[in-house]
Amino acid sequence: MRVRLILMTEAFVDRPSHRFSVAPMMDWTDRWCRRFHRLLTRRALLYTEMVHANAVLYGDRRHLLGFDSQEHPVALQLGGSDPRVLAEAARIGADFGYDEINLNVGCPSERVQSGAFGACLMATPDTVAECVEAMAKVVSVPVTVKHRIGIDEQDSEADLHRFVARVADAGCKTFIVHARKAWLKGLSPAANREVPPLDYPRVYRLKQEFGHLNIVINGGIDGTEAGLPHLQEVDGVMLGRAAYHRPFELGRVDRLYYGVERDDPGYAEIIDDLVALAEEVCSRDVPLYRLTRHALGLFHGAPGARHWRRVLTEGAYRKEAGPELIEWAVRPCLQAVS
Repeated sequence: MRVRLILMTEAFVDRPSHRFSVAPMMDWTDRWCRRFHRLLTRRALLYTEMVHANAVLYGDRRHLLGFDSQEHPVALQLGGSDPRVLAEAARIGADFGYDEINLNVGCPSERVQSGAFGACLMATPDTVAECVEAMAKVVSVPVTVKHRIGIDEQDSEADLHRFVARVADAGCKTFIVHARKAWLKGLSPAANREVPPLDYPRVYRLKQEFGHLNIVINGGIDGTEAGLPHLQEVDGVMLGRAAYHRPFELGRVDRLYYGVERDDPGYAEIIDDLVALAEEVCSRDVPLYRLTRHALGLFHGAPGARHWRRVLTEGAYRKEAGPELIEWAVRPCLQAVS
């Protein structure tokens, strides 16, 4: 199965397509999550967790930004509001080999607000434009923005269009739009993903107004097939937590979104690749749970799923845990689907 893994790294040759992407998610989309997702889809654009620009400048860059060539196409998401600092962080990220630099203008957490970045930046489009312009000047890869349709009481369609127009003038050509507003006070980040109503038509109208821009829709999309109808109105679909909780669905992305004429990978093929990846993880002295925690939902809704989750949850944290744990956990699952 290692041969197939190598072939997958050679599939990406052009700039990333935003037709389908997996959302950046804090504490989730780390390098081992992305390596696991890459076993399922060769073409989807993957994102890092948000990394604050200050951390890039002053922290352990190799730990924060390191990734493997198998992850391409992969984008780095940055947080921050200082154009100078963001520009330097973007330059460093591009030097690491990322295919895109994305600015987070959508996170509503209080910690992010206290640092004056994330969704609160929608109130200051000039600041976002200055940040984008500074980053675009120092990198050759695309600089993109992920944002909401509005914040608090500043959520009219006119507000949204002014924001996009100003940031587009600064050089951003791709906008990833979470089709919900964000309440910066009174709602937790989790509630901000559920409580504000979805407004997909507003994102569609944004594309109609700015036909020359790439508009990607995000928010509340419940699976790979559920995203397809949006492509009649916008340029791309970004899948969030559905990709994490039901990762097996990612195995259909290359066929459904990119027209790749190949069979979707089956469970047995995925497990073979996952075991090979686990061998690599263990050879690097990385605890097995760093990989397997991302695969707990692989058999969601399938026979044997509870056994799979229990064995991996209980066993992967043990110091001696190795690839054989995966083979033991999956046995009843593969028997049921064979």
